[in-house]
Amino acid sequence: MASDANQPLVTLEGVRKRYGAGTPREVEALRAVDLRVGAGEFAAIIGPSGSGKSTLLNLLGLLDRPTDGVLRLNGVDPNALRERERTKFRGRTIGFVFQFHHLLPAFTAVENVLMPSWIERGRVDDARTERALSLLERVGLGGKARQPATDLSGGEQQRVAIARALLLQPPLLLADEPTGNLDTQSADRIFALFRSFNRELGTTVLVVTHDPRLAARCDRVIELVDGRIVDDRRRPA
Repeated sequence: MASDANQPLVTLEGVRKRYGAGTPREVEALRAVDLRVGAGEFAAIIGPSGSGKSTLLNLLGLLDRPTDGVLRLNGVDPNALRERERTKFRGRTIGFVFQFHHLLPAFTAVENVLMPSWIERGRVDDARTERALSLLERVGLGGKARQPATDLSGGEQQRVAIARALLLQPPLLLADEPTGNLDTQSADRIFALFRSFNRELGTTVLVVTHDPRLAARCDRVIELVDGRIVDDRRRPA
């Protein structure tokens, strides 16, 4: 499963996604989408409700499979992998941050950050614990590592979710409306964290957002309408 260094991190060629195929309720959520995203890019995916943004993110996150077309991540066709290999590949390659942080309330902040390690290996070691604590420091929560997730504010819980997504150092970070439930100040702080990890670690970041302020601060804006990319613009250097 070695990747080709000359390949874009993300490649979609003629990708379609249909739901309810062959039934009266068939819906084509994505229509022949072509997209390439290079390593280290920072891009927003925008568009009206029902435009296919979440469908696209679900395909990129390997939570779903395209009906037609080719999808490659890091030079690998994940849909050609057996399910167990695909799951391992997803864990190594992709970090997720959602609008709802999905922390486990019975666990502390650092225990939540360590969850990907438990899933991957069935255990944690000192190196992973050190990294989890370091990430919590990076997101401004070093002093709250041992606090239960339920004791944290919404913005703090979202920062824990970002640390969790980055524990295994994935090359691709996908964020689905990550600031949708936050006030402006907390949203700005979340955006700044994405930007810092993008610049300092080279993490590729794709953010689905309805927030025009956030999209305008990304280096690239990909706009979807009715399942098609209608605009793909880059901010001037």
